[in-house]
Amino acid sequence: MKFAVTTLAFVLAAAVGSAFAAETAKPMTAQQTKMSTCSKDAHTKGLKGDEYKSFMSTCLKGGEAAAPATAKPAEAAAPATAKETQQEKMKSCNAEAKTKALKGAARKTFMSTCLKSEHEAAPAAH
Repeated sequence: MKFAVTTLAFVLAAAVGSAFAAETAKPMTAQQTKMSTCSKDAHTKGLKGDEYKSFMSTCLKGGEAAAPATAKPAEAAAPATAKETQQEKMKSCNAEAKTKALKGAARKTFMSTCLKSEHEAAPAAH
C-alpha cells in the first residue's frame, strides 16, 4: 500500500513539474539559438580561455562557426592564425614604441603605421 501511495505521489509531482515547465518555457530566440550552437562548436573543438572568447565572438558575428561543423581543421584554424599574427604585431609594435619612449600623438601615429606595415611584424625580438 505504501508503495502505491509513494508511486502516486511521485507521478503527481512529475506531472505538476512538467505542466509548470511547459507554462514557463519560452522558445529560444534566434540569438540564443546561435549562442547555443556556437558554444557547442567551441566545446567540440576543445577551445578554452582566449581561444574560446575569440571563437565565440567570430561565431556570433556570423563568422567561422557559421560554416558547417565538418569543415577541415586547417580551414577552421586560419582565422585564429590571422588573429595570432595581429596579436604578435601588437606586442612587437608596443615593445618598439616603449623602447623608443614614444608618448601621446607620436606613439599613436607610430602604432598606426607599425600595425599596418608587414615588415614590422616579422621580427618579434626588437
